[in-house]
Amino acid sequence: MVFSKLFRRPATPAPRIPDDLLVYAIGDVHGRLDCLDDLLVQIDTDPARDGRRAMLVFLGDLIDRGPDSRGVVDRVMAMRAASDDVHCLCGNHEELLFTAAEGSRQALGVFARAGGRETLLSYGVSEDAYEREDLKGVQRLIAEHVPVEHLHFLRNLPDHLIVGDYAFVHAGIRPGVPLDAQKSSDLRWIRSPFLDHSGPHERFVIHGHTVTGDPDIRTNRIGIDTGAYRSGRLTALVLDGDTRRFLSTSLAAGTYAAAA
Repeated sequence: MVFSKLFRRPATPAPRIPDDLLVYAIGDVHGRLDCLDDLLVQIDTDPARDGRRAMLVFLGDLIDRGPDSRGVVDRVMAMRAASDDVHCLCGNHEELLFTAAEGSRQALGVFARAGGRETLLSYGVSEDAYEREDLKGVQRLIAEHVPVEHLHFLRNLPDHLIVGDYAFVHAGIRPGVPLDAQKSSDLRWIRSPFLDHSGPHERFVIHGHTVTGDPDIRTNRIGIDTGAYRSGRLTALVLDGDTRRFLSTSLAAGTYAAAA
């Protein structure tokens, strides 16, 4: 017993952020402006704020599936313009929209199947007009209805953010690859092998992209996409020093297609 205690490997310190900072990482909003507004009220009134600097990190997938993608983008753009402590990452659904706008037939096809219809309706396209169009017509509807400023904002979102011992990404990272060498395609789209990897990463990873009923808490990562577009539950992970807790909404579930 004495021998085992003497040679026991020291516990790995818990990842932490700077002590003068609170970080609120917000999962996939997917057009649920109602959920976002509810969560922002919770963040604004969080007693832990107490005058401290607070950073908000949106993990991407602001759009598609839910009913008000335009409202969500407007809200996040305004917040980002008002504060350098508001950050937003690029998700795979943002990539689908701006590459569809550029005419990628593959992106147009996936966009149409993965909630693009709801996005364009939120930008003022009528249901009848959308249903009449082929893929080329969907590209035209994007050009006619989605403001250039919105496309520019989404196209120029970063793929990751590092704060203290944490790396924030949309989907995940490829295990064994340094963060500065990761591909955008992995940061925005990866599932396996990231989700199956149990070893340590360069930094502790906070991500969305993969829906789970509750936050997916692992030894090397936490996933916080709780499927707001269909569940009404939008989750924020609160990081404070070396502690973690969660805020979430409990609004009415949506009726939107659960495309991949």
